[in-house]
Amino acid sequence: MSQETAPAIPQTHDAFKPERPGLLELFVAFAKMSLAGFGGVLVWARRAIVEQHRWMTPEEFNEAFALCHFLPGPNIVNLSVVFGARFRGIPGSIAAFLGLVGPPVVIVTVLAAIYARYGEIPALQRTLAGVSCAAVGLFLAVILRMMMPLLKKRDPIALALLAAVFIAIGVLRLPLVAVLLTAIPLSIVVTFLMRRRASS
Repeated sequence: MSQETAPAIPQTHDAFKPERPGLLELFVAFAKMSLAGFGGVLVWARRAIVEQHRWMTPEEFNEAFALCHFLPGPNIVNLSVVFGARFRGIPGSIAAFLGLVGPPVVIVTVLAAIYARYGEIPALQRTLAGVSCAAVGLFLAVILRMMMPLLKKRDPIALALLAAVFIAIGVLRLPLVAVLLTAIPLSIVVTFLMRRRASS
């Protein structure tokens, strides 16, 4: 007589994902990012999307940011539109965009008027220099975190492409457009060949 056992429940990655953010939640989340993002919002965007709310995995965030990086316009603004559309369509894009852009526009308008009047004060200039140093440090930190998924995979071809693009743009100072027009098709072809090889 066979004993009946309860069927195992498959645990997928989707089971651990939170519910889709609503329009108000998108607006508030991106408003918080923009208000916290002194010197750049990318650091705070990744922290909120990947680590705090877990709306994306690190790999998904890298892929979305890579797509936005190749589109015209500011990267983080593109990311807000793409991210909002992913969960709530066009209304989500508008909510995320307004949350990202709205509060800084108001604040910067006020600060521009103040800076125009008091910008020559040495103490203010030293303060702004300190803020810029902190912003650079935060930016380097998020770059290292975004690189971790690539480093963990230990894919020599992906790392070689990463190093080649960095050298071409950062060291050799080659034109950005020319490098992208070469790197994008090359990376697509390499990825296609690797997946085809793995499936065969």
